[in-house]
Amino acid sequence: MTLAQKAYDALRHDIIRGELPPGRPLRLADLGERYGMGFSPLREALNRLQAERLVTAESLRGFRVAPLSLDELHDATSLRIVIETEALKASIKNGDDAWASGIVSSLYALNVQAARTGPEADIWTLEKRHHAFHRALLAGCNSPWTLEFFERLYAATERYRIPVLLASARPVGRDVQAEHGALAEATLDRDADKASVLLEQHYLRTVEDLAEVISSSKGVALPVRQSV
Repeated sequence: MTLAQKAYDALRHDIIRGELPPGRPLRLADLGERYGMGFSPLREALNRLQAERLVTAESLRGFRVAPLSLDELHDATSLRIVIETEALKASIKNGDDAWASGIVSSLYALNVQAARTGPEADIWTLEKRHHAFHRALLAGCNSPWTLEFFERLYAATERYRIPVLLASARPVGRDVQAEHGALAEATLDRDADKASVLLEQHYLRTVEDLAEVISSSKGVALPVRQSV
């Protein structure tokens, strides 16, 4: 792994998980001290993250962690639905036994982690397994470009989920794991129409829950840009 890749991975990890909060200046000197790297790999990583909309750059002001807003959350979620429902249909059409096994195993791992309490209820492990499950659903689409867009949009929306999870906010009257189970069942039954509807409903409910928690919680409140 190159130094630039290491810098990219480290910065991306810290931005998504909120360790580098939205709006924070990303000065090369500070980053060099934080990660023990030179300016060249850090600058390359920042440019790459800017292309992914996780970092912004302004003339004479340098780089900053990209801000968050509810408008962006809705926008990213809408695009996820478009891309992922098509990818799910393609996976249902083309997916083989290895693809199906990946869905079963990733759902099992997610359910096990979601049921854990106390010290074993680790948010980061849960997020890792949540990501693995949603990627497994689309893994049979045979489109590297689609999977790359999935990764970018997942990261964009995960930045909103993490503060809510850390605040221990949970939607009332919703069984998220049951939704995952129903989605997996429809997918494995090769029912493309039902699976697509369930995936869309799952994401819409998530964004509604996040918007409600974010709007009502001072700890994770976000700005809302006025619609034009």
